[in-house]
Amino acid sequence: MALWGNKDLVYSAGTISVNLGTKTVTGSSGVVTFTNSGIKTGDVITVGTGATYGYAVVTGFTSTTISIASTDYFVPGITTVPAGASYIVSQEPVYNLHNSIYRAPESKTTGFSTSPVFTGVFGVDAVEVGVASTISVGGKAAAYAVAHSGWVGIMTYTDTHGNLRVKSEVFVAGGISTVSSNDAPDDTRYPDS
Repeated sequence: MALWGNKDLVYSAGTISVNLGTKTVTGSSGVVTFTNSGIKTGDVITVGTGATYGYAVVTGFTSTTISIASTDYFVPGITTVPAGASYIVSQEPVYNLHNSIYRAPESKTTGFSTSPVFTGVFGVDAVEVGVASTISVGGKAAAYAVAHSGWVGIMTYTDTHGNLRVKSEVFVAGGISTVSSNDAPDDTRYPDS
């Protein structure tokens, strides 16, 4: 099992339900089949938009279920995940799930959030790096520009003067694979074109 891969989106078709007690994820609707999806053990499943419910590491799967290693990276106090939850399977760095700065839920509302204040770890490819360096947010040119493509931690906040501040940290440089346009929820801030 590798510590990370190069896909910010492996699979996300349909919706799921999660049994926290048995540590199983089951396709609720619209899931074609997990065995044909490209999912591998060691991938990370983000449950809920913006990790509303949390993260887990895939330990196995069948055509209709995914087994997860633990519920340690779910939001503290969560006792159930309602059926019909959205999800994303990615190959983000597993070791970063321990990082309290990027702990679930990410401060995102829908996908990669249109809200300027959020945190998260995202796969940003070379094209997205170039496009982000040209985007102006709230009058601030290149507010979401990052130093390098790769697995990047993003933390934004409003300072005491009401100014948007964006911090980024490259955890794993380079090599992110873009599978298509709209390849992941980061396209709002890091579009493919």
